[in-house]
Amino acid sequence: MSCVLFTEHATKDGQIIGEIRLNAEKSLNALTLDMIDLIQPKLDEWRDDANVVAVLLDSAGDKAFCAGGDIVNLYKAMVAEDTDFPEQFFTREYRLDYTLHTYPKPVICWGSGIVMGGGMGLMNGCSHRVVTETSHLAMPEVTIGLYPDVGGSWFLNRMPGRTGLFLGLTGNPINAADALFLGLADRALSADMRDGMLERLQSEHWGEDAGGVVSRVLRELEEECSEIFEAMPAPIRAHEGLIREVTDHDSVEEMVESLLALESDDKWIKRAQKAISHGSPLSIKMIHEQLHRCRHLSLKEVFQHELILSVQCCRHRELQEGVRALLIDKDGQPNWTFASIEEVESRFLEGMFQSPWQQHPLADL
Repeated sequence: MSCVLFTEHATKDGQIIGEIRLNAEKSLNALTLDMIDLIQPKLDEWRDDANVVAVLLDSAGDKAFCAGGDIVNLYKAMVAEDTDFPEQFFTREYRLDYTLHTYPKPVICWGSGIVMGGGMGLMNGCSHRVVTETSHLAMPEVTIGLYPDVGGSWFLNRMPGRTGLFLGLTGNPINAADALFLGLADRALSADMRDGMLERLQSEHWGEDAGGVVSRVLRELEEECSEIFEAMPAPIRAHEGLIREVTDHDSVEEMVESLLALESDDKWIKRAQKAISHGSPLSIKMIHEQLHRCRHLSLKEVFQHELILSVQCCRHRELQEGVRALLIDKDGQPNWTFASIEEVESRFLEGMFQSPWQQHPLADL
């Protein structure tokens, strides 16, 4: 069976809502190169088809929308010193993400269950991002020697205060209530409303303003289940003052020191402390530097910068070691390149941001 399913749902006006369903439930719908190469041409086809009024991006199973990118095959390529596969994977993944961000028709993402890494890239490119009571969003790349890519340098920088920086450094999870607060989601619906949502969309009259039709339907549905999310705790919003305080320093070293110095029984704080104390020191420096460099760049420039950094990460040992320790051997004992943030060499860090190409693969975005 195909790892991506495509369905065209007819509306009562005879138009079409195209559905893209990630269909790799066993791997929590982790995004592979094969999946990317199936989705891209279908989006291109539906963009140019006047009968298609909107696209629904969802997934098989209840556990996850998409738990990330195909890290296992990236690891195999790094072990084999294959530089072509990582370059092809990230180039095509970011091109797909950029396509979603700039798509001229509404794209509804049903972001229920786990949404991490590559899943965050897909979801954040969509015009109408829906979360549910089971949504669990995160960018935990600091734990494997990477950084929040797939447009993370764009959307983390656009969160209130310095919450994006804090979440990038710690990988702390985000529920539906906090996703709405942070601007990572547009609507919150009950997890059992997906089929009803599609039926409502099919029964609508689609005029010139397709985005308005989708927005109205989602707004009306959200009103039917608002009490679920009004009662949901929002730990990131609750800790906004602490996040501002911890990140209000001139260097990332001081930020980390400030976070680790907190004495608290608060599980949310303790989780952040554990992640940043066990995460890659090189990643911590990269995340801080990458967000700073991308702060005022265009979306196109952000993806171009990310491609450079991601490909460089695959050419050095940090990411390979992080994936080995967390996902391959699962010993939880990564031997990081630098033992502490203070020991990360500025020259080494600068080299991670240097383009390995004369002609950038995403120059034509």
